[in-house]
Amino acid sequence: MKKLILILSISLILFGCSTTTPNEPSTPSPEDNSEVETELLELTLEELAEFDGKDGRKAYVAVDGDIYDVTGNRKWLNGEHEQGMTAGKDLSEFISSAPHGKDILKQFTIVGKLVE
Repeated sequence: MKKLILILSISLILFGCSTTTPNEPSTPSPEDNSEVETELLELTLEELAEFDGKDGRKAYVAVDGDIYDVTGNRKWLNGEHEQGMTAGKDLSEFISSAPHGKDILKQFTIVGKLVE
């Protein structure tokens, strides 16, 4: 009996106890966002206004039809930005005159599309 336990222990150590084969792709876990696709929101201007960053709500802004999540960015505290810009709005007209231009948007995640 001791020999059988020893052989099983050595087998588990040498071969592992994995049930997947080396060539079998793994299924991403819910915590692994790198491979999990999320569906984009479709918001009207009226619906976008609800994402103003106030009272714990998310802060979203739209530019050229894309909606960006600016929540948690220190430049968008409580949904307020420089020059009186606020979250929950379409800022397409204003971003071209901003000191940073549209390139700044690359750091934010697109979470949706603006619809009519």
